[in-house]
Amino acid sequence: MNASVAHIGIAVPSIRDALPFYRDVLGLAPGTPEHADGATIVSLHFGDVDVELLEPAEPSSPVAKFLAKRGPGIHHICYRVADLDAALTRCRAAGYRLVDETPRRGAGGRRIAFLHPKTTNGILLELTE
Repeated sequence: MNASVAHIGIAVPSIRDALPFYRDVLGLAPGTPEHADGATIVSLHFGDVDVELLEPAEPSSPVAKFLAKRGPGIHHICYRVADLDAALTRCRAAGYRLVDETPRRGAGGRRIAFLHPKTTNGILLELTE
């Protein structure tokens, strides 16, 4: 399997306020809200790529900190890879800083790991299988 974009995470102060554009203008049906990493997540399907709206559910969550520092916007991009463990091994060997040294469970129960934006040109990257 070739790597592909799995989803784009967008930090928003309120999913309720952000949804009308996606639902009413673009005609997309929001998925069932999920909770992970101190955030409420609602996925919207754009063909093979999803957009995840991320609303902080806890004031100390990574999404809450992102919003406080940068305001609403693209929080991360998630790439789908064939073998997450092998991809992380290659990242380590190439000198990329990992936020998650080992995969963990994210939204939908998927195995995920994040790479630090200081080593990925300022973009928080998530890898998943």
